[in-house]
Amino acid sequence: MNQHQSVNIRQISRNRAEQVGYYRFLENENVTVSELVQSLSGHCQKNIEGRHVLAVSDSSEINLQSHAGRLKPEQLGVVGNNTDVGFYIHPTLVLDAENGFPLGLSTVQLWSRGLDHKNKHERNYQNLPIEQKESYKWLASAERSQRCLTKGGAKMVTHIGDRESDLYEEWATVPDQHNHVLVRVRQDRRLLGQSQSLYTYLTEQPCEGAYTIDVPADPRIGRTAREALLIIRCVSVKIRRPDQLKAQDYPPSITLYAVEAIEVNPPAGQEAIHWRLLTTHRVVCLEQALQVIEWYRWRWRIEQLFATLKQAGLNLEATQLESVAAIQRLTVLALGVAVRTLQMVEGRDRADLPVSLTFSDSQQQCLSVIEPSLQGRTKKLQNPYPPASLPWATWLIARLGGWSGYSSQTPPGMPTLVHGLRQFESIFLGWKLAQNQLVCTR
Repeated sequence: MNQHQSVNIRQISRNRAEQVGYYRFLENENVTVSELVQSLSGHCQKNIEGRHVLAVSDSSEINLQSHAGRLKPEQLGVVGNNTDVGFYIHPTLVLDAENGFPLGLSTVQLWSRGLDHKNKHERNYQNLPIEQKESYKWLASAERSQRCLTKGGAKMVTHIGDRESDLYEEWATVPDQHNHVLVRVRQDRRLLGQSQSLYTYLTEQPCEGAYTIDVPADPRIGRTAREALLIIRCVSVKIRRPDQLKAQDYPPSITLYAVEAIEVNPPAGQEAIHWRLLTTHRVVCLEQALQVIEWYRWRWRIEQLFATLKQAGLNLEATQLESVAAIQRLTVLALGVAVRTLQMVEGRDRADLPVSLTFSDSQQQCLSVIEPSLQGRTKKLQNPYPPASLPWATWLIARLGGWSGYSSQTPPGMPTLVHGLRQFESIFLGWKLAQNQLVCTR
């Protein structure tokens, strides 16, 4: 699947026998999701030694409602709207803290909700221990990631999550001398020793400085593209333990650093950008605050991973498999393919990254052979990157995917690279056959 950049069994099979082999593998009960996840984790371990890494976790649903009539009932559950069937995934994408480059997946969780899934009120969700809540996925991700990242020799780990991971239980259990936590604030928490709550206390802090960011357009929420000026505040805070948590299980307070970035004078009709972050990293100046904000902005990489997995790339939810268990195995394999594609997107201008990060020696030889046919006569249509670099290969794959090759044009995106990789695999297969000349003997 990595070679073909596809999860469509018919597309990646060269013949009927190979197609049957794929189906048997995915339906084999002896092939467990945990073993497939361990394989992804093992690959990630090879890239992290001595690095400070960001372990970015998030959840996404795999919606199988369009196939509900043919799916076997085993492991079938409902997803977000409590009506459609499918299951959930919660991967942890590991990034280099220096540049945000994706290094692999440290762990993946999959689960299904029951078809009779009750709402939070019916389950008395607020008073359940964290181990019985779906929110426990955040603590489990940190724990399982730590096994991978410690074994791989990571120097430091910062666990990053969205608002859903703003859990007192996580603050109290995950951080240590090698592990930090960074999340976007979900609720206006009570502070120890302060009459104000977190939000009010933050707004009363002096401005540390300001900086500008380019805000992309987002038609889904009516946001227009613009350059936004943000003012930055930061302060140390002591978060009080929520009343529903038992004193014997959690400390009365936790010391964290709060960072606020709020847009000044947004355009008329546009909602101001407003980020509130909490972290265990020490943040006492503008430079440190901007670094924390940058790390959190890189959380977007996992959204790109999900996009690659679904309609924008591999179109996993269109699979014709009939067993949920088989689709879950396919999902783990597809996540590995999606990471490879994401590496190419993020590394297309990084000449310091080696091509071996994504392509084997024989694939590199094939790329060298076809390179002249993908370049033009003018300098503008020549591959500008050194042959040993990942951008060199990405430029060629993009050309196979239909990209013009001109630097003045929009850089190749995910769909172009996915299409180019599929084209390359067909070429690579023919090239391999040509290298093995048949010898007839009588």
